[in-house]
Amino acid sequence: MTKEFHPDRLDAKAFVLAGARLEGHESLLKYERLAQEAKGLHPDLRVDWVARGEWRSEAGNEAGQLWMHLQAQAGFPMVCQRCLGPVDVPLQVDQWFRFVADEATAEALDDEVEEDLLALSREFDLHELIEDELLMALPLVPRHDECPAPVQLSSSDEDFDAASAERPNPFAALASLRIGKKDA
Repeated sequence: MTKEFHPDRLDAKAFVLAGARLEGHESLLKYERLAQEAKGLHPDLRVDWVARGEWRSEAGNEAGQLWMHLQAQAGFPMVCQRCLGPVDVPLQVDQWFRFVADEATAEALDDEVEEDLLALSREFDLHELIEDELLMALPLVPRHDECPAPVQLSSSDEDFDAASAERPNPFAALASLRIGKKDA
C-alpha cells in the first residue's frame, strides 16, 4: 500500500523516505499573498510545480540527509517600470532544500552551509513554500525586454518649459529691494 501525500499537510520525513513525488497545476488565486502582487489578475493564471523527495546517504555514516527538490513556474502579470504598460513576467523556481530536525538547528546551521534548510515537520505546508519561493523570484523592477511602444525619456514637455518661462523669477523682487537700499 502506498501512502498518499497532501501538499497542505505533508509528512516531510515520510515523503522523503518514500522518494515520493507530488505535482500540481493550480490557479494563482490559491496563493493569496502572490495574488495580491499580481496586476490584472484573471483566474486562468496557473502555477505549475513538482516536488520530489530524496534520501542521501553519507559515506561512512549510517545517518543520511533528507532532501526535497522543488520546481515551480508561473506567468505573472506586472507593470513595466519603463513604459508603465502590462508585462507578463515568467517566474521560475528550481531549488533543493535539506530538512533538519527543528527550527533551532536550521538557525544554527544557516550561516555554515550553502543549502537552504527547512525544519522537519509532519504538517509541512508545501503550498506555503511554493508561494514564498515565487514571491522571492519576483523582479524588483519588472520591465519588457523591448517595450511595445516608444518610451519618452525626457522629464518634461514643451508646455512645461513654456509655463516655467512665463513665471517671473521670485528672486528678482528681492534684488530690486537690495538695489533700493544701496541708493538710500
